[in-house]
Amino acid sequence: MKKKLQFFWAEWIPKYRVAFVWLAILISTCKPAEAHLSSSFYWQQEQLRITGKVTDQAGVTLTGISIKVKGQNTGAVTDDKGNYAIIVNNVSAVFIFSYLGFTTQEVAIGDRRIVNVQMIAAPNSLNEVAVIGYGTQKRERVTSAVATVKAENFAKGAVTDAGQLLRGKVAGLSVVTPDGNPTGVSQINLRGITTIVSGREPLVLIDNVPGTLTTVAPEDIESIDVLKDGSAAAIYGTRGTNGVILITTKKVNGETPPTLEINSYFTTQRITRKLDFMSPSQYRDLVSMKKIGAFDYGASTDWLKEVTQTPFSQVYNASLKGGSNKTNYIANFNYRRQEGLIRKSNNNIMYPRLEVNHQMFDGKLKFNVNLNGYQQEYFSGADGSAFRTDVYRNALTYNPTDPIRDAQGNFTEHTDKTDYANPVSLLEETDGLIQNSNFRTIGTVTYSPINDLKVMLLGSRDLFNSTRGYYETKQHLSTRRDRRNGYASRGTTRSVEDLAELTATYSKGFNDHDFTALGGYSWRQTNYQDYFMQNWDFPADDFSYNNMGAGLALERGEAQQNSYQRENKLVGYFFRLNYSFKNRYLLMASVRREGSSKFGTNYKYGSFPAVSLGWNLIRESFLRDSKVVSALKIRGGYGITGTEPSEPYMSLDRLNFNTQILINGQWIQAINPSTNANPNLRWERKQETNLGVDFGFLNNRITGAIDLYKRTTKDLLLDYTVPTPPYLYNTIRANAASMENKGIEVQLNFRAIERTNFSWNTTINYSTNRNKLVSLSDENFQLASGYFDAGDTGEPIQQRISRVQIGQPIGNFWGFKSLDIDQNGYWIIEGKDGKPKPIAQQQADDKQVIGNGLPKHFLNWNHSFAYKNFDLNIIMRGAFGFQILNTSRMFYEAPVMLTRGNVLSTAYDNVYGKRPLADNQSLNYVSYYIENGDYWKIDNITFGYNLKLKNTPVKSMRLYLSGSNIATITKYKGIDPEVSMAGLTPGLDNRNRYPATSTYTIGAMLNF
Repeated sequence: MKKKLQFFWAEWIPKYRVAFVWLAILISTCKPAEAHLSSSFYWQQEQLRITGKVTDQAGVTLTGISIKVKGQNTGAVTDDKGNYAIIVNNVSAVFIFSYLGFTTQEVAIGDRRIVNVQMIAAPNSLNEVAVIGYGTQKRERVTSAVATVKAENFAKGAVTDAGQLLRGKVAGLSVVTPDGNPTGVSQINLRGITTIVSGREPLVLIDNVPGTLTTVAPEDIESIDVLKDGSAAAIYGTRGTNGVILITTKKVNGETPPTLEINSYFTTQRITRKLDFMSPSQYRDLVSMKKIGAFDYGASTDWLKEVTQTPFSQVYNASLKGGSNKTNYIANFNYRRQEGLIRKSNNNIMYPRLEVNHQMFDGKLKFNVNLNGYQQEYFSGADGSAFRTDVYRNALTYNPTDPIRDAQGNFTEHTDKTDYANPVSLLEETDGLIQNSNFRTIGTVTYSPINDLKVMLLGSRDLFNSTRGYYETKQHLSTRRDRRNGYASRGTTRSVEDLAELTATYSKGFNDHDFTALGGYSWRQTNYQDYFMQNWDFPADDFSYNNMGAGLALERGEAQQNSYQRENKLVGYFFRLNYSFKNRYLLMASVRREGSSKFGTNYKYGSFPAVSLGWNLIRESFLRDSKVVSALKIRGGYGITGTEPSEPYMSLDRLNFNTQILINGQWIQAINPSTNANPNLRWERKQETNLGVDFGFLNNRITGAIDLYKRTTKDLLLDYTVPTPPYLYNTIRANAASMENKGIEVQLNFRAIERTNFSWNTTINYSTNRNKLVSLSDENFQLASGYFDAGDTGEPIQQRISRVQIGQPIGNFWGFKSLDIDQNGYWIIEGKDGKPKPIAQQQADDKQVIGNGLPKHFLNWNHSFAYKNFDLNIIMRGAFGFQILNTSRMFYEAPVMLTRGNVLSTAYDNVYGKRPLADNQSLNYVSYYIENGDYWKIDNITFGYNLKLKNTPVKSMRLYLSGSNIATITKYKGIDPEVSMAGLTPGLDNRNRYPATSTYTIGAMLNF
């Protein structure tokens, strides 16, 4: 009898368990008298013990992995060998495996009693896959400086472009948002300034095709990879000097049920800081003191209030994806309706994208079609631009006692004053619209004749069209002051970029060796067309800018019209080899041979080699079983990249047909040279060495990387003065200068707290850069002075701002060092001999370096908290060791500017603790207005709540609140210390800037 029972339990129960389950369910639904029996039977049959082991992708057991039974409080944690055991009461139970640093997985146990799980590394883990040029690579095998940021780690809240997603996320990559203009784009600088007159932006590739930070909607981005050093970027040749940003849009892989994701948020803004200009009552005090230039017109007007608004912006993103193993798709639509702080400033964009994948012949042949682009429309406040710079400035400086309109209903104007206009009139008496459209078609065909070989053909066309219109009415200041009697302009731009690339990748592994070889060819052609025309003296305002021929100025030969077209080609051949021995010793070597039609006859082609090595010490026997060190890799790389000239045809003789000569009373068109030919014009060549270490401790609870780099850029382009003859023109653009950048980058990631219901993850990254101009000359072209000056203060000061000088960094402010003021309120400056002297005795050689606008140090500190269904993300960042030229103070803290309108309330404060400046002390560019720019920002706080919805079409929902640019700790007195870093005058706080803003967002994300 005992043996029969044993046979029953051992053989019949497992074999017919489904029948027994249904029988138990049936019994449980019977009458109450049988309830006790059915409950006991069900418990005996369905209480199951599930065991298993949890490992990572490399097969390493993981300790402390949290396992929960979905919908229950039952759970377990893996032991030091990665094992776990859980008792469940239902074969339909679903386990949730989670651990900070790994992707959460839901696993149904089904009929299994042993459930082993392999955890997939989450973003910022050393084991993730990084996107590199023309392919991907396991993070463990990366030997160059490559940073990866996934969507879940992007900066949260309202963002306007892809660059803002990276704020504070990547060491060495500074992302600056210098103002709140809704059409503005982030300024990105990677490892310092490497050029003088060429482009400074990194190469941006969206799904392997060149684009910009605004080409794709931020909500449609899956990940961003940054190739920071020369060994990583050299595969892109002449486009890689400023680094490479690889943007990957959201994808669908394999069989996917139809899924709809909706993300919508609403945003408002406020000005970060209002500059303290004289109020009407304060201004009237100046009138009562009979200050020169102060007039009381009887009104009290808050001009800043009149030109600003409380903006309300809205963003909607819908993503639909699905498909089978052979054919799948993703369709994304993004609509953005953005309003700016200044009235009429706006930005309306639609981003459609459709991507379809299909494979056949057992996956050997794959097709991908990607159609995307955008349509954009925004108000044009000036010729060809979105924001009229003098609106904000005049809102600050217009007389606060002036009424908006006079007794006759006309806008008040004072045409006798220079650079002074009614800001409300500037807005109301203008009409303008800019309409942009971008259509990108991308297609790839991938064929794998054998398992280890992949051949891919990529073709794309990027088509951009822009139409611009602008009109100033007959009531505009331009009519009253300049007698234009209605002014209009129109313009159109069209650009086409065609790209074709053929690549072949062969991967092979045998024994302890792994090889991946890449070879390819790239062809790119760019065509750009533009026309512009203007006219004025119109009979009426009715047609705005839509009847250009009605104006009389063009007929009289006073207005201009012009058109332009240019074209250039770029071809490249490239090869790369990756080798790994036991995942221990790593090698990457590449070379690109590239030619450009922009180069001179003697230098049509250039070669860009790179090599990098890595040593995974964690694979060595002396560290393999370490309980402390969980990852350790040393790497080093060297690479050469280049920069193309910004314009084509610069190597050729070009003629100018725009000169008119008066001969015998008639104007005759003349032809004269406009540029000199330079057959030696070539690429700017950057050589970069990078040494780095990647590390992880305590089972990767602490991870990070440290990089040291030195980059030397030679053959920098600059315009040189040359004699005529032998040259036909007095300047030539040539390669002769050189520059050096070196620095350190540190990235640290901490999984600080990991509990069942609470986690805290924090990251810190720090970078420093030192820039130096090494030379401005070579054996053929010299700049005898060893320097040149850049930037301009504007009238009435009319002085250069910065000096670019051999042996000095870019960004040096060059002006008079102020020491004091005399008893009459006039500046005392330091002379070239180091002794004080009155400003009236100034000489040009008294000027000196009075600051530098490039930050020497960047620090970012990010936090991510999670408690049950709540999450909190905080981004803090700062820049240190730089100065800012506060032009608002330089112009409007001087009493003399009262003759041109309003002034700052500090204009009559004591200077150097003595007395105010003299009423007739002219404006001067002195060090008194150079301020310490150091700042620390609480840049973003986002609070979210995630909830599961039952019995509804909505699978999950996330609600969140977010604030950006919330608070700034700084001693800087301007509106915001985060100012432009562009060009040769970084650190310049332009008084005409669009005001900086703080942004507040409420949003929801829904999954169907």
